[in-house]
Amino acid sequence: MTRKVLVVAEARDGALRNVSFEAAAAAKKAAQGGEVVGVLIGASVRSLAEELIQYGADRAVIVEDEKLGQYTSDGYAQALLAVIDQEQPGGILFGHTALGKDLSPKVASRLGAGLISDATAVEEEGGDIVFTRPIYSGKAFEKRKVSEGLLLASVRPNNIEPLEKDASRTGDVTSVQADIKDLRTVIQEVVRKTSEGVDLSEAKVIVAGGRGVKSEDGFNPLQELAAVLGGAVGASRGACDAGYCDYSLQIGQTGKVVTPDLYIACGISGAIQHLAGMSNSKVIVAINKDPEAEIFKVADYGIVGDLFEVVPLLTEEFKKLKVASS
Repeated sequence: MTRKVLVVAEARDGALRNVSFEAAAAAKKAAQGGEVVGVLIGASVRSLAEELIQYGADRAVIVEDEKLGQYTSDGYAQALLAVIDQEQPGGILFGHTALGKDLSPKVASRLGAGLISDATAVEEEGGDIVFTRPIYSGKAFEKRKVSEGLLLASVRPNNIEPLEKDASRTGDVTSVQADIKDLRTVIQEVVRKTSEGVDLSEAKVIVAGGRGVKSEDGFNPLQELAAVLGGAVGASRGACDAGYCDYSLQIGQTGKVVTPDLYIACGISGAIQHLAGMSNSKVIVAINKDPEAEIFKVADYGIVGDLFEVVPLLTEEFKKLKVASS
């Protein structure tokens, strides 16, 4: 069944996040030959519409207002509902990010629709669009489909391959006027605690540290390795609780859920809460002095040794590889 599908794109620091392109690819499948419409919300987002079209959207709709310069649940919901009212879509896809996890259930509630959250795959089976999502902290997977009504879903970053960028693609870009009012939240200031560089939730490579790093300075070797690999640094809750790093780096059931191509766990024992946040990584490398550590049970490769000896050696070897391949 063909349907028009809206893709709620996300921008950060004036650029589209990669999950927006992944959601556009998922929308292409969900539309089943129907139209894919990118939705951009913010204070000044028109310049981003062209790239969204190049990644698969057939056209784009923008809602611009100074009140939308920073994300607020009320403001973005009002803007998106105005677009939905005009477009009358058959489906809406979000990224399963902090923004998407907040906005999608609010919109679903307003529309009286169901929501399939945190999808890791989208496929057509017997004419239906079926979403696969993890359950029980990633220990099992279930398949869900919308039998009737509006299709609403969010897709987990780093799981659905974006379409190839086509610079020749063009499409209409139109504006929707939304009356943004009665905002209960006003953002006065944004304080960034995360380090500059690759977004942890979208990183292809993550180097994570646990209590085994022993101190805040213990993260320095991990940061060097992550820099060489073009990745991001994460942490277990134990490292955050010990004050070695900020909680914005926490990976696990009560932190961020990540699925990078490569996850390097350094000095992490492998508590079940942490495994829930990273066990679906494509390749897991564990470095730990304890050969009986639980992390080795989920690792594809294990190195028994002191991370302060192993990590610098890995960094040097990767540097040599990069030089040799350049």
